[in-house]
Amino acid sequence: MFELVEFKDTIRVLPKYLGTDINASVKMSLADKYENNIINDIGVILAISSINTIGDGRIIIDDASVHYDIEFNALVYNPKLHEVIIGEVVDITSFGVFVRFGPIDGLCHVSQVINDFVTFDDKSKMLVSRESKKSLKVGDNIKARIIAVSLDKKEINKINLTMRQPGLGAISWLEDDRQNVINEANKKDIKETDKNKNKKEVK
Repeated sequence: MFELVEFKDTIRVLPKYLGTDINASVKMSLADKYENNIINDIGVILAISSINTIGDGRIIIDDASVHYDIEFNALVYNPKLHEVIIGEVVDITSFGVFVRFGPIDGLCHVSQVINDFVTFDDKSKMLVSRESKKSLKVGDNIKARIIAVSLDKKEINKINLTMRQPGLGAISWLEDDRQNVINEANKKDIKETDKNKNKKEVK
């Protein structure tokens, strides 16, 4: 989920950023410190969207930088438990599928890919189900649900996904399933029409 989050911080503006507009200097310093980083329980900081307040600058002895107390908003991606995501398969291994959605990668364990026994083809980097013959490869788009989230400042791949619940899976699988339902419904309608027609002819 994308969110705008308000922060308060004391930012250190390096000498290389001094001499320009104070808002620009602070924003560049914030970008260096925050953007593309993970904050526990908040998410991935994507961009500094606005600076709300900038306090008076302070100089500390033996530090050529200027320090400002500031309040700012940042665009954050925060994956939520049970959230349904659309993503792209970026890697497949014998133990699972790595899926990229937004700025994050999640892992769908092989046991959570489909309600069927699957085999891993190392040469083609594909998973193939035994009964339905459905396959999954790098580049496929999928629909999955987040079933576990654990972000910290160092690791990003602590998001677990499932594709086994109804309405989830590779987009191509879902389209095939939808088409099969339509085809079965059409067959049923044809049978009912023929049955009614035969009844009329008998009368």
